[in-house]
Amino acid sequence: MSEIHGIIAYPVTPFVGDSGGGIDTAALAELIERLITAGVHAIAPLGSTGELAYLDENEFDTVVDTTIATVDRRVPVVVGISDVTTARTVRRAEYAQQAGADAVMVLPVSYWKLTEREIVQHYRSISDAVSIPIMAYNNPATSGVDMPPDLLVSMFENIENVRMVKESTGDLSRMRRIGELSGGRLPFYNGSNPLVLDALKAGASGWCTAAPNLRAQPCLDLYEAVRAGSLDKAQLLYDDLKPLLEFIVAGGLPTTVKAGLDLLGFPVGDPRAPLLALDEAGRAHLMTLLRAP
Repeated sequence: MSEIHGIIAYPVTPFVGDSGGGIDTAALAELIERLITAGVHAIAPLGSTGELAYLDENEFDTVVDTTIATVDRRVPVVVGISDVTTARTVRRAEYAQQAGADAVMVLPVSYWKLTEREIVQHYRSISDAVSIPIMAYNNPATSGVDMPPDLLVSMFENIENVRMVKESTGDLSRMRRIGELSGGRLPFYNGSNPLVLDALKAGASGWCTAAPNLRAQPCLDLYEAVRAGSLDKAQLLYDDLKPLLEFIVAGGLPTTVKAGLDLLGFPVGDPRAPLLALDEAGRAHLMTLLRAP
């Protein structure tokens, strides 16, 4: 597996028609091709941006197959596999591995608040079923389950395939704590768009983001500027990107990113209900953000 680092782009899942029909595989392949051509370092289908929660199993498989065939080993592919049941999460992990994914990303989603014992067993069951790395994804705002740094590091040390962490709480101290507790051995990735500059400066191995769907080059330039130690340049790039990053997060990633792609002349259908398309006021404001230099 190639090292997973840098700008990890999260494509939307295009649907046929305005009401969220089936998967538009041609549009998905073209979107992924655009992201790779732009220079992103990895592709991560089926995150929250990709509306994984609203897809059935056949649609999940279709997105995995289309993504991996399009990427064709040019960059790593990290497939989101999260589900409320361990059994279905395991099935998705096995399918992603068989299809050729380089890693899987798991958010512990549950109607009931999970205990740490249940979280550990969930990840252990997935690890036992596959041999590829698992990215543990902590985003309590969407999952309702919070995994503190000590738990994440413990799973890294005790569950064979838990190899990476995507931290999306927006709490920089958690990222630093992961580094401290693991002695720098556990790679962490920033999943909070507005926090990206501070996270990269704190040693994040990469930025997991939907922003490259709309403005790939500034994201890549920001990452490279931090790597090169050009922090003044990085600050300017971040200041330019920040209004867009805040807008797409506040408005919901599938809703805002799909609207932005449409405004850029690349229609990918509406998000799937209960999500709604961005309203006209939001589209007008988004257009001003996309016109930014």
